[in-house]
Amino acid sequence: MSQSGRAVVIGGGIGGLTAAVALHLSGRQVTVLERARSLEPVGAAISLAPNSLRALDVIGLGDEIRALDARPGDGALRTPSGRRLSRISATAVTERFGGPLVLLPRATLIDRLAARLPAGTVRTGTAATLADPGDADRPARVSVPGGVLEADLVVAADGVHSAVRRVLFPDHPGAVYAGFTTWRVMIPVPGPEFAPHETWGRGRIWGTHPLKDGRVYAYAAAVGPAGRRAPDDERAELLRRFGDWHEPVPSVLAAARPEDVLRHDVHHLARPLPAFHRGRAALVGDAAHAMPPTLGQGGNQAIEDAIVLAHHQDDLTAYTAARLPRTTRVAAQAVRVARLNMTTSRAVMAVRDAAVTALSAAAPALFLRGFDGIADWRPPGDAAGPSAAGNEEGPMLRQHPGRQASEENTP
Repeated sequence: MSQSGRAVVIGGGIGGLTAAVALHLSGRQVTVLERARSLEPVGAAISLAPNSLRALDVIGLGDEIRALDARPGDGALRTPSGRRLSRISATAVTERFGGPLVLLPRATLIDRLAARLPAGTVRTGTAATLADPGDADRPARVSVPGGVLEADLVVAADGVHSAVRRVLFPDHPGAVYAGFTTWRVMIPVPGPEFAPHETWGRGRIWGTHPLKDGRVYAYAAAVGPAGRRAPDDERAELLRRFGDWHEPVPSVLAAARPEDVLRHDVHHLARPLPAFHRGRAALVGDAAHAMPPTLGQGGNQAIEDAIVLAHHQDDLTAYTAARLPRTTRVAAQAVRVARLNMTTSRAVMAVRDAAVTALSAAAPALFLRGFDGIADWRPPGDAAGPSAAGNEEGPMLRQHPGRQASEENTP
């Protein structure tokens, strides 16, 4: 039967859970359907920028996450030999954008979000299919094992290869390979402390960052054909590609086991969607605007989406208008950065590295300008400044008319 006031969220990742919390706080009855058997995320860690932390402030989680900031000191951009191209000042980031960058395990963020939902809200091991997006005169319908759920809002947070996106926009070509693959590892690494860094090589990058819990998060990327896998194991592949790079790269690889290394090809939406909604269904995160990870904004934009969607939950056209132009610009910038820092041209590398070094030496603050308009975003209704979502006024999470928050989210 029709469930007035119900929101069904398909996907229990960061974007889906943030949307669920925001909608629950607004008075919606929320059900989260997650295909996996648990909420334990595949990803290793996530960097939250000031824009997404301000979004998390709306649901009362921002300061809790800021407290997890490791603050290991200034970072650096380096070459494989260890030569520093530029210094990345944590203080300058905070001063320019009004807050820090916080790196934390994805599992920690998932746990903090899930803890803010009533018991029974999240159903794991539950495959879901959008059967009908609905319209102004009828609810949306979501098929699950054993039945159908009806809702007046469906939030699709089902990732880069979103099945819901294919239902809503069957003529869209979907995600395409970005031209490179990534590896991630999050482990304890014996030895002295070190400052965070990202290192750019020829068609390859590596980053190493300490976490507050004592572990180290490292990521790598390399240009190559889609679908390739190491003939032995992915740790051995990393040793072949990065084993002669500067410390702490060799130390991280020495501490890693083959089973610690995650590898995933990168896919993105090269063509923007015509909208982020149809009927009563809305897309968030990678389902709406999958982008290369080169700006570290994929998860951040998903959090923004969730908060803005909660604000515009009764007007999905306004949600699309608020989010589609912004995420299209951010995704295009991520593609441009990927082309630059993953270049295989020695000539382009030389020009790139010289320009970064000169810019950093002459005007360090200018190096951060690439994040202007991204990290300084504020959610709608934020009294501290204009919003990239339309500069709306009023409370962010208003109580939905005629609805009360429910402790039980059953069909």
